[in-house]
Amino acid sequence: MSEMNGKVALVTGASSGIGRETAKALAARGCRVVLGARREDELAALAEELEAQGGEASWVQTDVAVAGDVERLVDHAVETFGRLDFAVNNAGIEGEFAGIADLSEEEFDRVLGINLKGVFLCMKHESRAMLAADNGGAIVNVGSINSFIGFPGGAAYATSKHALVGLTSSVSAELAPQGVRVNLVCPGIIDTPMHQRARGLLGDEIYDQLIGTRIHLRRAGQPEEIARTIVFLCSDDASYVTGSTLAPDGGFLLTV
Repeated sequence: MSEMNGKVALVTGASSGIGRETAKALAARGCRVVLGARREDELAALAEELEAQGGEASWVQTDVAVAGDVERLVDHAVETFGRLDFAVNNAGIEGEFAGIADLSEEEFDRVLGINLKGVFLCMKHESRAMLAADNGGAIVNVGSINSFIGFPGGAAYATSKHALVGLTSSVSAELAPQGVRVNLVCPGIIDTPMHQRARGLLGDEIYDQLIGTRIHLRRAGQPEEIARTIVFLCSDDASYVTGSTLAPDGGFLLTV
C-alpha cells in the first residue's frame, strides 16, 4: 500500500493538462484529491471520473489570483477531508505574447496575478493549514523552462515563471525546518492545450523544427510524465528534497 494512501492533495489548474494528470496520478496513489480551477464543468467531470475509479475527490471553482477564492479552496480541503498533506500549485496562463513596447500594463498584471501572485496566495493558505495540523507536508510549484530563459514577446510570462525560483527557495528555507518541503518543477515543451495554442501561433513547421533541434529526446513531453515527477516530489521517496528545481524538459535547457 502506498504511503500516500488516505493523504489529502490539493491541485490547482486541475481542469486540463498537467494539473488534470497530476490529480489522476495522486488519486491512483490513494490520495483524496481536491481540485481547483476556473472551469466548473471540467472540474466536475474529473471529480466524477476519479470517484468512478474508486477514489475520493471534491472541487471548488477557483481563480488563484483572488485571495478569497484561494482561502475558500484550502478551507474546503480541510473541512471536507480533515487535513492537507500535499499541494500542487499548477494554475497558470501564457497570456498575450507582445513586444515590450506594446505589452499593456493590464496584461502584465493579469499574467503575474495568476502565475506569480496566485502561487504566493496558494502557499500562504496551504502552509497555514499544514502548519496548524503539524503533520508536515509537501508543496510543489509548477514553473517552466521559461523560469530560466526568456523569449521575444514573452516578458510577462517569463518574468512570472522566473520569479517562482526565488519564491520557492525562500519559502522552502522558511517551512522545511517545520516539516513542510517546497519544490519547483519546470517542464519543457509538453503536449498540453497551452502548447497546442503555441503551435497554432508559431505554425507546425517552426514548432516541429524547435522540437527536433532543441530537445534531446526529439519529442514533446506528455502531461502524465510531468505528473509522475510531481508525485515523486510529494512522496516519501523525495523526503530529503526541498528548495530544489527539477526541469523535466527532454534535454531542452542543455542546448541553450
